[in-house]
Amino acid sequence: MFKETLERLLDRTEGAVGALIMGTDGIAVEKVMLNEARDKNLDVAAAEFTSLLRSARRVGDDTGIGQVHELIVGFDDLKVLIRSFSRDYFAVLALKEDGNMGRGRFELRKAELDLAREFAL
Repeated sequence: MFKETLERLLDRTEGAVGALIMGTDGIAVEKVMLNEARDKNLDVAAAEFTSLLRSARRVGDDTGIGQVHELIVGFDDLKVLIRSFSRDYFAVLALKEDGNMGRGRFELRKAELDLAREFAL
């Protein structure tokens, strides 16, 4: 189920090159990546995003502004969308610079709903 969800996410998002389900321990639960994402070590980067997500969560908790739902990080060659769907799991979607970020955000939200059922959240 996880792999199919990620494949659908890639197929439906123009410019998507990789998608992962990550645990907040930095370990990938599942990943689907095109060669471009593998060449850029997206799986290693996704593990590092765990600390970024934890920091954002601390800010939300400490300031009272609430839970983190989404982070977007832009690099020279990729845009990375991070969608938190529980305290323990999040999804990562990497897009080429000209990828459709709006569609990616929409598809990540749909994937979150599918994955929530799988993780019984």
